[in-house]
Amino acid sequence: MIITRTANQCGKADYGWLKSRYTFSFGHYFDPKFLNYGALRVLNQEVLAPKAEFQPKAYPHVDILNIILQGEAQYRDSEGTHIHARQGDCLLFSARQGILYSEHNISDEIPLTRLQLWLNACPEQEPQPLQRTVLPNRPLTLLASPSSENKSMYLRQQVWVSYLVIKASDTQTLPLRGKNAYLQSIRGNAKISGSNHASVEIKCGDGVFIQEELLLKLRADTPFQGLLIDLGG
Repeated sequence: MIITRTANQCGKADYGWLKSRYTFSFGHYFDPKFLNYGALRVLNQEVLAPKAEFQPKAYPHVDILNIILQGEAQYRDSEGTHIHARQGDCLLFSARQGILYSEHNISDEIPLTRLQLWLNACPEQEPQPLQRTVLPNRPLTLLASPSSENKSMYLRQQVWVSYLVIKASDTQTLPLRGKNAYLQSIRGNAKISGSNHASVEIKCGDGVFIQEELLLKLRADTPFQGLLIDLGG
């Protein structure tokens, strides 16, 4: 089964300095039907105005994946760590109890656009040092996994996060590891069908819940970039 969650159906906020789109309940946006999806707790796309910043705050026991889509950011924590990231960078943070984290758009002119995921971490798993990789221009790349396979970043949960790049009119077939997955369109439009051959169309910013499918087939109507979050189960 494939269920569409369009960009227009998501929660939204516009504070001037920050524009956000929320797939799941977050901050002021609350919908009891969209609290989480398995271990996937947060999937936000946020745009910070030039020089804007998130003030220091603590996080629950989660792994936080930030994907920089435009601009440059500086991340700081209350232990004095400073991290600089730019377009194409992926950062995976293990949130630690008692540590505060901040995020700052360091550009005077360019908005900072990034995708952020929170994944519930297994309680017995200890925090990891910051992990970092760069989005490649390849059809399919495993970004993060519970066993660091294929040199991917390490997740403290049975979740696999993959990055897709598909040329217009090309097709990509994706086997799934478990019963549940989520696909997010970062850029571009595509048609998606499952093992039962039912298909849906998604546009830039849309996502789809995937349940009880053995595989996905994507046909890109335009150049397509997306994120596949395989939640196992």
